[in-house]
Amino acid sequence: MKNILITGANGQLGACFKKISGDYTECNFIFKSSSEADITDKSKLVKLFAEVKPHWVINCAAYTKVEKAEAEEEKAFKINAEASKNLAELCVANQAKLVHFSTDYVFDGKAEKPYKETDKTNPINVYGASKLKGEILIAKTLKEHFIFRTSWLYSEFGHNFYKTIGRKIDEKAELNITTSQTGTPTNANDLAGFVVEIIASDNKNFGLYHFSNLGQATWYDFAKEILELTGNSEEIVLNKSNNFKTIAARPDYSVLDKTKLQQVFSIPILDWKVSLKNLIKI
Repeated sequence: MKNILITGANGQLGACFKKISGDYTECNFIFKSSSEADITDKSKLVKLFAEVKPHWVINCAAYTKVEKAEAEEEKAFKINAEASKNLAELCVANQAKLVHFSTDYVFDGKAEKPYKETDKTNPINVYGASKLKGEILIAKTLKEHFIFRTSWLYSEFGHNFYKTIGRKIDEKAELNITTSQTGTPTNANDLAGFVVEIIASDNKNFGLYHFSNLGQATWYDFAKEILELTGNSEEIVLNKSNNFKTIAARPDYSVLDKTKLQQVFSIPILDWKVSLKNLIKI
């Protein structure tokens, strides 16, 4: 039986792991919210590791407020970088393996083709910089780790673009959605399923990987697909917008290349439109 500690369990990705946890009887999942397991408090983590004795740690705890991070740089780095190192050090001390999640925002968005793991990083906002620092600290500290950079996560849980569009539909609101950013909407359920399959199969191809659904879209394309799949494309007015005013700079292009992932793992990845359709059908 594998003991799998999941931190940040009340967030979107943590909820996706909870959803599928019952399907893996060989795994004993221990879910801890950020209040139950503050990853910035190493002394409390030491006690938690002693209590849980994890074989794996899946770190879903993160500072994800891209806009607020510009004013809360210290907090973003404390959670996304320093606390990630805490987990890595404790994994070393307890012979545990770590799964950590990073972001497409480690890139500056100036590329014209999907980013590979080996491409130069150059974050243009505090959030991206803090996540990149976390990657570096984990890689320096712990050999047995998986880091998955992902993009545009959504699901039926938490706060995300998919849920926001759903609320706007309920309100019959007119939508003005930007066409200025291109990336890949990624169903967080797919990411969670992929990770648990790797753990259940005892895969040891540790390292840095890119995971997102296949294909690419603008935020406008994503909204349009949601409206069409929910049968609301005639009722809701959807406008293209070039004006997406934010405090934090965003990469214009952040599609991730999954070639390495697909070569190493035999787990299929869905096109983003197919995965969105699967979620809406549930």
